[in-house]
Amino acid sequence: LLPRLCSLRPSLAMSSVTGTFTSTQPLNYRAGARVQPVDGGQAEEVYEPATGRVICKLLSSGQKEVDLAVQSAKAAFKIWSQMSGMERSRVLLEAARIIREQRDEIATLETINNGKSIFEARVDIDISWQCLEYYAGLAGSLAGEHIQLPGGSFGYTRREPLGVCAGIGAWNYPFQTACWKCAPALACGNAMVFKPSPFTPLTVVRLAEIFTEAGVPKGLFNVVQGGAATGQLLCHHPDVAKISFTGSVPTGSKIMEMAAKGIKPVTLELGGKSPLIIFSDCDMENAINGALMANFLTQGEVCCNGTRVFVERKILDAFTKEVVKRTQKIKIGDPLLEDTRMGALINRPHLDRVQGFIKQAKEQGAEILCGGDLYVPDDPKLKNGYYMRPCVLGKCKDDMTCVKEEIFGPVMSILPFDTEEEVLERANNTKFGLAGGVFTRDIQKAHRVVAALKAGMCFINNYNVSPVELPFGGYKQSGFGRENGRAAMEHYTQLKTVCVEMGNVESVF
Repeated sequence: LLPRLCSLRPSLAMSSVTGTFTSTQPLNYRAGARVQPVDGGQAEEVYEPATGRVICKLLSSGQKEVDLAVQSAKAAFKIWSQMSGMERSRVLLEAARIIREQRDEIATLETINNGKSIFEARVDIDISWQCLEYYAGLAGSLAGEHIQLPGGSFGYTRREPLGVCAGIGAWNYPFQTACWKCAPALACGNAMVFKPSPFTPLTVVRLAEIFTEAGVPKGLFNVVQGGAATGQLLCHHPDVAKISFTGSVPTGSKIMEMAAKGIKPVTLELGGKSPLIIFSDCDMENAINGALMANFLTQGEVCCNGTRVFVERKILDAFTKEVVKRTQKIKIGDPLLEDTRMGALINRPHLDRVQGFIKQAKEQGAEILCGGDLYVPDDPKLKNGYYMRPCVLGKCKDDMTCVKEEIFGPVMSILPFDTEEEVLERANNTKFGLAGGVFTRDIQKAHRVVAALKAGMCFINNYNVSPVELPFGGYKQSGFGRENGRAAMEHYTQLKTVCVEMGNVESVF
């Protein structure tokens, strides 16, 4: 595999062994090629979470580089926006085919840079190419409507692209988040400048290369690297028509302020502290699987995780006992090994932050039922990685910090409840509203409960299932606008109304 990669795709050539990958390639992408930023700041080190090794150095993009990327996208937009939906569809389908063909290679790079298990990373890449296929299928169906008016006059509407859109991604799903944002944007005829998290800069550049290979106009999808300063330059740029952001509530609030100065539409996919409600009439095995899926995917670093697990009191002990038993069996370690199910957290500061939440929970009266401590794998090359044992907290109360605030790590809080009315009031008592779930055999109760939940994405007898066909987004401080589904296309087009008079104008003057 390696010789073939070196000859065909030097930028992707790597060893599939943890602790051996290093990249020296430029991480910006502009006008169809990897480039160093023309005004890059001081180089920052990027780490491999599994080992703590430096795998590359990141040059942040300044004002000149951001402007060059936007102007490149603007030029490509003039070509792309004039193509038919079917023409754009064929290019997106080709990009999806390339991603599908290179699935394992991209997933390996994602795992090295992000720390999640290779098993999960492959699923992320599958969702990514499926997203491109889905919007390729919709690209040719973008249409307005015809309205008949009196006297033979008529009107019609046009769905038109916005122009250059800015995408700002998160580090927990780097490649997938980029696809969720760019697929509907490109399908609607827009161009995009994307800024990934500075913690995970690698795979989005590969996505940009794939789009060029697939045949998009050079510059249609550009990548600028950097932190908050680069993001601010992108948001303030006068030629950026829309901003789509995934990340924290405080950063989302700042982006909304910046967008307001330019009257730019925004899509904000922010944090969550979602409730997972387990009724006593549930299928217990399924509910336990759901609770594990709702808390421990990607080391718990998932915005829609159901981390407030409300369990009906009559099954509390049995449910808790089995969840703890299953949690203790989760295989932690080298994320590139096939049997690993939990890899490393993104970096040392984040690991310390999660540990701080657990310490505070204990001080406030919660009981650590399992995990919560640092984990040091036997493999010596992993000793400096950012690992911890998944944690289950019992004796939790609604006013505890661990129950109120987003931890963004593998920490489950279990809370008992007695009645449906009570649990709904407690579940909705949060500033967040991204997701929610319910496990019950009573289908009427299930629909009644999700109808009452103030959350944008609800699950019945499953959790963390996000097909690209369904819109994804939150209520309240979890943001607004939607990723995925047909709804996303509305956020990447603007509506033009045309009124056609078939007679003479009747003047009132």
